[in-house]
Amino acid sequence: MSEALKEAEKAFDADEVPVGVLIVHDGHVIGRAHNQIKLLKDPTAHAEMIALTQAAAALGSERLLNAVVYATIEPCAMCAGALVLGRVKRLVFGAADPKTGAFGSVLDINTLGLNHKIQVTRGVLEDRASALLKEFFRKKRK
Repeated sequence: MSEALKEAEKAFDADEVPVGVLIVHDGHVIGRAHNQIKLLKDPTAHAEMIALTQAAAALGSERLLNAVVYATIEPCAMCAGALVLGRVKRLVFGAADPKTGAFGSVLDINTLGLNHKIQVTRGVLEDRASALLKEFFRKKRK
């Protein structure tokens, strides 16, 4: 998770919402990204989506079986759907997202009867992830 937080700090420094993601498969990092929505002028350029694309390329497959995703914030519905479609085994996230979180905050994608469920661990390094987000939005409000 500390590596995902480093990615979130890159987003913060680039004036993007500070979200970072790391994807690990069999002990190897196969995806690493931060939000790049403004840079790429793409509403789908969430850290999760970019890291999933890298991970699929690294494995040579659209199925990320046995992959673990570390995200600094609870993924949104778009990213949650992509994680399910990628057959990610496990999600570990830091801060809950009460506005768009799709693993329990606003909705829980695992309760929708889809053909794949993701194991979820919440609250890992939550204080650090939350503090970075709060600082980002505090600066935006000034």
